[in-house]
Amino acid sequence: MLRQYYPQGRTASEVATDVEAAVRDGRLTSGDALPPVRALAAELGLSPVTVAAAYRQLRDIGIARGQGRAGTRITWAPPIGPRLQYVVPAGARNLVAGSPDPALLPELPPLTAVARRGRLYGDPPVAPRLGRLAAGQFAADGIDPAQLAVVSGALDAVERVLGAWLRRGDRVAVEDPGYPPVLDLLAAMDLVCVPMAIDELGVIPDALAGALAGGCQAVLFTPRAQSPTGAAWDQARAAELAAVLTRHPGLGVIEDDHAGPIAGVSARSVATGLQRWAVIRSVSKSLGPDLRLAVLAGDPVTVARVEGRQALGTGWVSYLLQETVAELWQDQRTRDLLARAAATYAERRESLIGALEARGIKAVGRSGLAVWLPVADEPGITSALLDRGWAVAPGERFRIAAPPAIRIATSTLARQESEALAADLQAIQQRQPRRAE
Repeated sequence: MLRQYYPQGRTASEVATDVEAAVRDGRLTSGDALPPVRALAAELGLSPVTVAAAYRQLRDIGIARGQGRAGTRITWAPPIGPRLQYVVPAGARNLVAGSPDPALLPELPPLTAVARRGRLYGDPPVAPRLGRLAAGQFAADGIDPAQLAVVSGALDAVERVLGAWLRRGDRVAVEDPGYPPVLDLLAAMDLVCVPMAIDELGVIPDALAGALAGGCQAVLFTPRAQSPTGAAWDQARAAELAAVLTRHPGLGVIEDDHAGPIAGVSARSVATGLQRWAVIRSVSKSLGPDLRLAVLAGDPVTVARVEGRQALGTGWVSYLLQETVAELWQDQRTRDLLARAAATYAERRESLIGALEARGIKAVGRSGLAVWLPVADEPGITSALLDRGWAVAPGERFRIAAPPAIRIATSTLARQESEALAADLQAIQQRQPRRAE
């Protein structure tokens, strides 16, 4: 067994710097435990107060996190360098990535069609044409478009909104299972994730009530195309969640509607009448991941804080990007393509769910680009599928307290592949030894 890594240093800053360097060069990896405070203090001849201060510095920058009796551990995706990706072996069918089908993305217009005049200092941060189009889309779905901001994607919006509302150590209610980058982002911000159980219709109202009773200051919803389960609100579920929220008037509510027009179900919102709220719509899934743009509608205070902080850093999202998105939104060919994309993604998703159901295997996915398949042996099923040429995402990265499962991306999955994959899953599960009840 390898000896536990003991950081070096004579001050809190030196110890924290040593741990950061060890993470950067791979001597410490995600989930590794740091020595107990008193043990490291004795090893280095320092006071426990100094070591505790070092660990606090690591928590403040998102590299480590205290886990009660489990001690202090390196976070799953510490914010150092590029984010690590799951590597799909050569020759395997990649059903891990949740990317849109390139064939269902519009061609970007030439710059000459959008760059009539670039933004100048003093111009508004939201390009007027994009603002008008976005406001119309929000209003059509019953979302107040009076205050809008443009940011660099959905996660940028989540970070900016939570940064405007919360302080380190605050509690945020999140979906479980949920989107790993969101969980990593909250850990990097030193916010505490409080899991909420979900079903095919999204967050279960009793789970929301329980999380909020525990003192959460904010809640993060995905109203449709929830990652990884594809859950989506219907009108009744949205009303039930809204009823719970009325009992917590000071709560901050974020709706991450990242898939938008290609989600495959109608938009729902619980933001109407709330004091602190933000609804985020990214174009990454519908128009292309490299268009790093999302439009944010929210209450006046939240939007003003987001834009004010943005002005001190990046300033604004390039008008070239904003006008490109506006040009695509106004193009009838793009609107037709988005409608076809929504129908195609739904067909591919439902094709796999149907093929599995015909073999007695239950999977879920009401919307979006993937299905979620509960399994008894998550690593065993994932490994067995890879042996047969299918690379799927193990559910561990998505879960906090939810039971084991795998996520299967369906955005490019052909019907004949669905049948073959379902047959392989059936064969694998029939060979799995039954666990004792």
